[in-house]
Amino acid sequence: MKILLAGSGDIAQRVALKLTDQHQFFGLKRQPVNLPHGITPLTGDLTDAACLDSVFREGFDMVVATLTPDSFTDEGYQKAYVDSSAALSVAINNAGHKPKLVIWVSSTSVYGQTLGSWVNEDSPANSATFSGRALLQAERHILGLPCAKAVVRFSGIYGPGRTRMLDQVLEGVGCPAEPEQWSNRIHSEDCAGVIAHLIRLNEQQVPLSEIYVATDCEPVTQHELCSWLTARLNVSLVKERTNARSARRCSNKKLLDSGYKFIFPTYREGYSALIEELKG
Repeated sequence: MKILLAGSGDIAQRVALKLTDQHQFFGLKRQPVNLPHGITPLTGDLTDAACLDSVFREGFDMVVATLTPDSFTDEGYQKAYVDSSAALSVAINNAGHKPKLVIWVSSTSVYGQTLGSWVNEDSPANSATFSGRALLQAERHILGLPCAKAVVRFSGIYGPGRTRMLDQVLEGVGCPAEPEQWSNRIHSEDCAGVIAHLIRLNEQQVPLSEIYVATDCEPVTQHELCSWLTARLNVSLVKERTNARSARRCSNKKLLDSGYKFIFPTYREGYSALIEELKG
């Protein structure tokens, strides 16, 4: 199949590496440089309607959208998610050869629940933040498409190049035990694994849900995670962050029920692998 990677950064490239021997991948970016072997570069902007009309003349069988805003601002999220999803929706509706499946990467930040409550795909998405509202508006554009679609709400992504918590602990900064600050995480390799899994299910004609929460199997408090990392790294904490806020716990039951098996089921396996890389 011909698969368009709308946005071809780290996660998209990992997806392609898992499936390159089975499918053709095309990476759409404003500056598609340094793409790995197996991804054909396409230059373009997802908010440019004329560009997208031209791109979709290629006749793609699937689209995987993994977008990143230029800035953590209302304007950045509006352009990256809302404007892009709207333009993509128009292009797909106008395409002569419509894709069989569109996978759209979103975030669990669409949820507004706090105080450690559990959320899943059926929970109200009522975030009060500009980022959560923009992501939810983009999801609505995708869910209105005239083809199979799957919105994947990733929790906090960590992995190679995404080591903020690890760096914080190495600098001696921890998190207070009270109030509890819940954290939901997923390794970048599992992000790619989830997307590849959904592509394979679609190939096997297994009906997909329209929304999946993609997070590992064990939510953890920030304090517990910092304490575990401190012990593994053999460092001492000298201060605590004071501006953290409580959050929710995310359930991955629907994803597990679909047959996905995690490469890094919890933060322990994922961060252990990162620590080994640091030592190497």
